[in-house]
Amino acid sequence: MKDDVASLVAFVAARLITGKNASSIYDYGRGGYHSISGNVSSSTVNVYDYEAGSHFGGSGSSNDLSLYHYGHGHHVSLKVRGKQFEGYDYGSSCHFSGTVSGTSISLYDYGTGSYRNYSI
Repeated sequence: MKDDVASLVAFVAARLITGKNASSIYDYGRGGYHSISGNVSSSTVNVYDYEAGSHFGGSGSSNDLSLYHYGHGHHVSLKVRGKQFEGYDYGSSCHFSGTVSGTSISLYDYGTGSYRNYSI
């Protein structure tokens, strides 16, 4: 899973789970903030990634979303249940899952077999 896609997934999941209106996400692996802004709800996502210069969004129902990364040109599915999330990145053909605790996000990338950690 590409770094910017993982950051966007973590950002959207955290916004849905916490209800916090954030404008960036801190990526501990890369050691820096990733600026993202836009609207996130349980049925619609429309955000802009300033680092990649592209939109990421889509729709669904009850926190079961079909999203599209306009910069990379591929879909991402995202399901949120309680404080956990999971999905599939069609760009890297891999599953992911994660948890949100407060403002901390942990995402497990099955493609690389590693954890990614963030905060909003």
